[in-house]
Amino acid sequence: MLIVVSLILVTMALSAVMLLVLSSLRGSGVRGIHEWFAANAMAVVSLPLFAARGALPDLLTVEVANILLLGTTATMLAGFRRHLQLRVPARRLAGYIGLGLLLVLALHHGVDSMGGRVVAMSLLHAAMCFEMGMLLRPRLQHAERRYPVLFTVYATVGNAAIQLVRALLYGAHMAGAPIPWDDTIVSMTFFSIGALALPALTLGAVMMATADLIARAQHAANHDHLTGARSRRAFFELAGREQSRAERRGSPLSLLLFDVDHFKRINDTHGHATGDLVLVDIVRRTGAVVRSIDIVARLGGEEFAVLLPDTGADTALLVAERLRHGLDRAADRTGYTVSIGAATLHHGESIDAMLSRADAALYAAKAGGRNAVVDARCMPLVTV
Repeated sequence: MLIVVSLILVTMALSAVMLLVLSSLRGSGVRGIHEWFAANAMAVVSLPLFAARGALPDLLTVEVANILLLGTTATMLAGFRRHLQLRVPARRLAGYIGLGLLLVLALHHGVDSMGGRVVAMSLLHAAMCFEMGMLLRPRLQHAERRYPVLFTVYATVGNAAIQLVRALLYGAHMAGAPIPWDDTIVSMTFFSIGALALPALTLGAVMMATADLIARAQHAANHDHLTGARSRRAFFELAGREQSRAERRGSPLSLLLFDVDHFKRINDTHGHATGDLVLVDIVRRTGAVVRSIDIVARLGGEEFAVLLPDTGADTALLVAERLRHGLDRAADRTGYTVSIGAATLHHGESIDAMLSRADAALYAAKAGGRNAVVDARCMPLVTV
């Protein structure tokens, strides 16, 4: 009995530690944190009640303790559904808890059977843990960081399997089937493993939440906060990778550099809020013109770049003309157009050098009257 109490207290302590960890994430905006926090709070309350069996009334140590622990699993399931942006089936989860309460009452006050209570509770816990694992499994294919999801899938499905085996063994024992192990050993084995279930599930949840925060931070660093286009830093990083790939495969790489004609006039006439809407609209329209593999970036202010992998100079000019036409909003209230400079990477040339040639072509497009495309091949060689 002392060992059981010690395991319960250790598990309670682990849940209390998880409460502190989850508390630090409550303002992060990650979905599911509040449910996971509530689940561990219920565990901290329910586990001491199990340990106090015999010292406190049975109502607390049997009915209340079992239903709180069942609520812990149901709330963890709600947290994972919330994290995955799925609807939380409140009625169904309440149904699990209601069914658990009825079974505990029947197997305590109707037919007092601890084995029956173990079978009933184990099956309900197994069903909810299995659902968690099945919900998380498809995310493995799309997760940038697979380990947190993989760990959590193993934790949920593993716990479901353990609970199911526990129910089968206790059910077989109640039916009179001989079990080759001592009851105490079986009970202690399952109790020891079960003591780690909630901390393991919570650890998986915390790892997934942390992975989401890292992904969010990386997205913020790699994308312009206003337009959603790639940031200047991300553009040069991706351009370097594409340059290496182009040199390795001997494939062409082109660049379109463009900005909004008379953008200051738009801000002065219509206000900066309208100017911001113009920039957002430009990125949206650009995305509709170029391919999914092309890289659209905001380099600063009203200047944008489109990197075109596997695209030669002649094709880049066709794309540039299509883009210029797609961004020609001269007839709109804001009346904006764009000027574009196009350049294709030379053998052994740096990204900075190609960008300089595209910039010179863009300057020529503006000097020539704007709303035009200029090919960098028509420009004098620029040395960087």
